[in-house]
Parts: sequence; structure tokens; C-alpha cells
Amino acid sequence: MQLVVARIGRAHGIRGDVTVEVRTDEPEVRLAPGAVLATDPATVGPLTIATGRVHSGRLLLRFEGVTDRTGAEALRNTLLIAEVDPTEVPEDPEEYYDHQLVDLDVVTVDGTPVGRVTEVAHLPSQDLLVVARPEGGEVLIPFVAEIVPTIDLDAQRAIVDPPPGLLDEGEAV
Repeated sequence: MQLVVARIGRAHGIRGDVTVEVRTDEPEVRLAPGAVLATDPATVGPLTIATGRVHSGRLLLRFEGVTDRTGAEALRNTLLIAEVDPTEVPEDPEEYYDHQLVDLDVVTVDGTPVGRVTEVAHLPSQDLLVVARPEGGEVLIPFVAEIVPTIDLDAQRAIVDPPPGLLDEGEAV
């Protein structure tokens, strides 16, 4: 299974370094030197990471064969894609890959059906489960332990304990 793990940003310096927007909880594994990543657009890659370092709070990568600023600028906005075993799970039992959450049935703690997870939206402040309602429309559920106390992958179900108004029609999320 392929997962997007980063997006290449602007060039940094003159030696081929680029900034990256990390999209994985395991950058030390997925974006380590020697990692070979597919790309989108596919015509750019695959790319092999030569070096990586943090500078002013941003991850900088350099790829094999990219030795100057011009080469680095040509990579801007390219998505980096890692091949991941679909049975692999994160080390932390409280973390999940997006593909594990998509298509889970969502029910309240009392068993009332809410809908089905269609995607996980990663926002700067927190992640949201995008849940398609059976009657149409969707609801955005903050993916925090207080609201989503249980993820049962064996039963393919997420149990939610929503605050008042979260699931009501016509109210803001």
C-alpha cells in the first residue's frame, strides 16, 4: 500500500536541499537517508534520500542526483510516497494510519449509528474524521480521545461520545 509521507517545499540554499512538509508520524523511519520514495508526479522519481537534517524547526532533505538549487526547485510540490505493508501498525497503540480508519462504521457509545468514515482530514490544530451520514451529508468529528474513546479495528468500528450539538443537523461543527 502506498502512503503520502511528505510534500516537497521550496529549495533551501544552493546545494540541492529542499524543505519538506512532513505527512507522517514516523519521519525518522519514512524519511531517513537511504529511503527510496515514489513520487507524484511519477515522472520525477523515484527519489533516494541522501541526507536529512532539521533547520529552524523544518526538515530539510537532499536527494541523490540533486546537487544544486535549480534541481531542488524543480522538485517543488512533489509528493513523496512510501510503500507500506497494509498489515503494519504504528508502534503507539493510540495511533492509526488513515487507511485503517477509512470505512470504519461510526456509532455512539449507546450504539446509535452515526455513519462511515470516508477520510481523515489533517488540520494544523487537530485531525478530523469525515463521516458520511446514512441520511446524506457528512459530519466532522474531532479525532481526540474524549470524543472518540474507542477504535476497534477487529470489529471495524469507531465509537464516539459526542458533546451536545456535534451530531445535530444544521448545527456547526
